[in-house]
Amino acid sequence: MMNGTPSLPAVPDTVILIAGKGSYPLELAQCARRQGVKRLFVVAFKGETDRQVAALADDSIWLRLGRLDELLAALAKTGIRHAVMAGQITPTSLFSVRFDARTLALLGRLPVKNAETIFGAIGGELRSIGVELLPAWMFMQSAMPAAGVLTRRVPSEAEKRDIALGIHVAKSTSGLDIGQTVTVKDGVILSVEAFEGTDAAIRRGGELSGPGLVVVKVAKLGHDVRFDIPVIGRRTLEVMRKVRASVLAVEAGRTLLLEREKLIRAAEDWSISIEAVDSGHEHFG
Repeated sequence: MMNGTPSLPAVPDTVILIAGKGSYPLELAQCARRQGVKRLFVVAFKGETDRQVAALADDSIWLRLGRLDELLAALAKTGIRHAVMAGQITPTSLFSVRFDARTLALLGRLPVKNAETIFGAIGGELRSIGVELLPAWMFMQSAMPAAGVLTRRVPSEAEKRDIALGIHVAKSTSGLDIGQTVTVKDGVILSVEAFEGTDAAIRRGGELSGPGLVVVKVAKLGHDVRFDIPVIGRRTLEVMRKVRASVLAVEAGRTLLLEREKLIRAAEDWSISIEAVDSGHEHFG
């Protein structure tokens, strides 16, 4: 078990970054460069990936979602043997994207379709062309806080009880492939994240609770560290501000806080307490 920064394989000289949307792929690319990656090949998706991510690459390719054959062909040509996935793909794309035959065949083999099964199957396809997926938090160790309160304000005793309840419930529901986030107030579970995502779950909880909502986000039980890692960025904090939430609790050593120091400063400005909580489960490593 690790109680601090997790250990990782040696940093490879060349890496493929399969980049979804949001600031996570951009921050990972910047961290990879600082840690010695000499050649970065970015796979970007039209309508999803921020163009700044591709600008950091030595080479890049823009694809439409659902074109697995094109993805594998492009990666095979690079000769690069390590890849990392970062960033979200719009959840409803599963129902609106026009898939190629290889993607349809892959999806057809999956009785249950969620992030773990879909990206796990894609990982198998990558392995078939000699590309291994690295952990999703590769290069991002400094973004994962150890246990403790990260802001000046410490959660009240009532908020601590809500955090404990939230951790228990979120761990249970994550094991059912429902979601990794719950919202709580005064011992009442107000929302559980479903297919709509973290921010929508927070909005639903805020509509029911009024001021003082406690938001809890954990890593899924039995997670696959190649792509299943909780991530908190400024957008989520802005949603919390709008619903006047008071506490964000994340799982210590298992959650990425994007632009960590800026995020903490914003939380201070908006009177939101952030605490990293040790759930008793092993940290990544």
